[in-house]
Amino acid sequence: MRKIKATGSEAKSRRKKLSPAGILISLGVVYGDIGTSPLYVMKSIVANNGGLTQVRPDFILGAVSLIFWTVTLITTVKYVLIALRADNNGEGGIFALYTLVRRRAKWLVFPAMIGGAALLADGMLTPAVTVTTAIEGLKGVMIGGETFIRSQNTVVLVTVIIISLLFLVQRFGTDIIGKAFGPIMLVWFTFLGVVGLLYTVQDLSILKALNPYYAIAILFSPDNYDGIFILGSVFLATTGAEALYSDMGHVGRDNIYGSWPYVKICLVLNYFGQAVWLINNRGNANLAKLNDFNPFFEMVPGSWRLFAILIATMAAIIASQALISGSYTLVAEAMKLKFLPRLHIIYPTDVKGQLYIPTVNAILWGMCLIIIWHFQTSAAMEGAYGLAITVTMLMTTLLLHQYLMLRKVPWFVAQIVPAFFLVIEAIFFISSAAKFLHGGYMTALIATVILLVMFIWQYGKQVQDRNSFRSEQASLLAYKSKLEALAEDKNYPTYATNLVYMTEVTEEHFIPKTIFYSILDKRPKRAQVYWMVTVNVTDEPYTKTYTADTMGTDNVVNVQFYLGFRIEQRINVLLRQVVADMMADGEIPRQPQKYTSIPNRQVGDWTFVLLNEELSPETQIKAWDKLIIQARIFLKHITETPAQWFGLEYADIVQENVPLVLGKETTVKLTRMEPPSKNA
Repeated sequence: MRKIKATGSEAKSRRKKLSPAGILISLGVVYGDIGTSPLYVMKSIVANNGGLTQVRPDFILGAVSLIFWTVTLITTVKYVLIALRADNNGEGGIFALYTLVRRRAKWLVFPAMIGGAALLADGMLTPAVTVTTAIEGLKGVMIGGETFIRSQNTVVLVTVIIISLLFLVQRFGTDIIGKAFGPIMLVWFTFLGVVGLLYTVQDLSILKALNPYYAIAILFSPDNYDGIFILGSVFLATTGAEALYSDMGHVGRDNIYGSWPYVKICLVLNYFGQAVWLINNRGNANLAKLNDFNPFFEMVPGSWRLFAILIATMAAIIASQALISGSYTLVAEAMKLKFLPRLHIIYPTDVKGQLYIPTVNAILWGMCLIIIWHFQTSAAMEGAYGLAITVTMLMTTLLLHQYLMLRKVPWFVAQIVPAFFLVIEAIFFISSAAKFLHGGYMTALIATVILLVMFIWQYGKQVQDRNSFRSEQASLLAYKSKLEALAEDKNYPTYATNLVYMTEVTEEHFIPKTIFYSILDKRPKRAQVYWMVTVNVTDEPYTKTYTADTMGTDNVVNVQFYLGFRIEQRINVLLRQVVADMMADGEIPRQPQKYTSIPNRQVGDWTFVLLNEELSPETQIKAWDKLIIQARIFLKHITETPAQWFGLEYADIVQENVPLVLGKETTVKLTRMEPPSKNA
């Protein structure tokens, strides 16, 4: 097995060590979602418990205790201390975790797909919720003697403009903007901590919330009108935990370890400060009359209010950017794991990990606008927010259980710890699901559509493999002599020097018989070398190796690429290295060109033949399976072409349609009749 040369940043070490710069970048990349949670968590809890005048000190103490222990158990213990250890060559996230454990059981594909679909749904909700909440803080605020935002309609308009601009700049990359994210988020978290500390020191009795007794007691207290369903609002405090795990590959585990303590301290101080402010102001009738009451903005001193709104808006935009970029990465990984059909990927800059998927960008943008238009206010959106991420967390816990068993950790850790988190997250899921009719249906609808696409793509491939005829496969070894003979037969004109078929070659050297039909029967395609190229996506993110087998010939080569699930599949470029290596080793003859603009050119021309499958009318399978196959072919037609996916946009390409016949082979026997007599 030979390696494909790496260049630039790809050749550098994948492990990012702890450094001040790394910590600063982590603040900008990892914590956008969880960092903006103080904007709406306490607001949601108070609103769902009757409003400011109805909440009592014991309720507020219990609520903030629930927030503290939720962040501690879910974010700190599960994700920072456990999940970050389950890295795939430095990469994190539910799909990276799935690749580590998928060999343990076939059913693990389901939690991976469900969790991925829910995480993508969350990516559509986060920009809408965070930016709307931040802009609502400007309502009624005078700037330079003028009040620019007076109504919710204006809030919606400004939010739509900001989010639209954010999606429009994605095409050009976010390298320059991204460099400012770290310092801005450092200011944001410091601001959260300072404002929270100003109120926390006014009533240190709030520190009793560190005792888990108060968190448990409030669930059964008569002061808590929501009962256990209060957890649906509390859970919003930890919605960014999954993103923390997913972004590990961007910043490195050590930098998350180094930055999380500061982030958590600032978040906890702000929640405690909001709790003290609420206790001190719970009898304020004027505040209770506000339609858009938000304790986060109300507790900020008047002279700081405008700065608070501006920095909150920037933090919301950064949180949205992190979710948008994360969605691109998630979809790209899903495509390479064959969970989703191929989509066109653009790499706007040379920065590792920066990619842009136009189709995903358009869908995210459209869904964000629909969500904003449909719900109008952040309070209404909060009903939809949180449900998706609880599903992702549950699925991640199932996969972590398999990972811990794979690593053969002590029984208690492998069994009891995941079970503990499953129980907690199941309770959070039930609490969030109670909001189904109040907005949760939007999350469920989005996630279901994404999951349906994944199911069609994944299950359709299984149906196709299960119902394919063995006769539809043929051995390269059986046909190699014919291919050699055709290559040497000068009675046929040269079709191409190198003829390439992108296909899957099995260990027994079987390939689809349609390839031999294309070469030998349609019109004999004479070539000097026939290349059968298979791309294997490996469990490691950055694998770049290949094997090449000539099967004892000079004319037929079976190339197996082994590319990590984060490696761009530029086959036209990679094959040129393969042929150069093989010529240097004397495995295939050189191909000197008489007419060329390149001096001493030793490699001939390339033609890539791409076969498009169309479901044949002769297919004999169950109606349900046939529907799935037709849906899969439809998805294939409306998404990226093989030429774009394999980086062949500028190559010489020939596309041929071939019938896809599945199920039992049927034959029609005709009976010959005498032609009718002319006299009849």
